[in-house]
Amino acid sequence: MALLDGPTYPARLAVDLGLSRSNVSNHLACLRGCGLVVASVEGRQTRYDLADPHLASALRELARVVLAVSITDACLDEADALA
Repeated sequence: MALLDGPTYPARLAVDLGLSRSNVSNHLACLRGCGLVVASVEGRQTRYDLADPHLASALRELARVVLAVSITDACLDEADALA
């Protein structure tokens, strides 16, 4: 979700998320392999951005829907679960 605000660098993401740089870099490599982010080399640094601007709106909408669901509400009542 950090890339929704615009391009950023692995070191900045690591600090913001409280993760190691290698962990963040591994995740970014996976996202790049899936075509979700793009990398731009800038000197000795690599900047990452969402591959498509439509991803930002889709991710925001997904987060809105997920956050709207109460984690305390059961998806099924017991009668439905046993059927």
